Amino acid sequence: MRPKKIINNQRLRRTYRVRKKVRGDADRPRLCVNRTLKHFSAQLIDDASGKTLASASTKSEGIAQGGNCDAAKQIGEIIAKKASDAGVKSVRLDRGHCRYHGRVAAFAEAVRSSGIEL
Repeated sequence: MRPKKIINNQRLRRTYRVRKKVRGDADRPRLCVNRTLKHFSAQLIDDASGKTLASASTKSEGIAQGGNCDAAKQIGEIIAKKASDAGVKSVRLDRGHCRYHGRVAAFAEAVRSSGIEL
């Protein structure tokens, strides 16, 4: 078993590797995903101005609790609706240290099916 310090360093390196290629601007903001064991959250970030345009999380009231695929799909639909209300038609997906698999893939498919281009 690897020590936790090594695992966290590898996770940070993956995050930086993904983030250096993905930058958001006013036309195409960055859709940042955060996945934990219990929750799932997403933010639309304009890196040029340093502002968060919209956010959604399973920690909010009225949203399915938990960190499963169904909750990720619901968060994807909510963030897509908030993005379209803000006038955003396409985004760049920042998956952070997570693989494009499982909850992250379900989230991305829900965003695409709601009419936002990834």
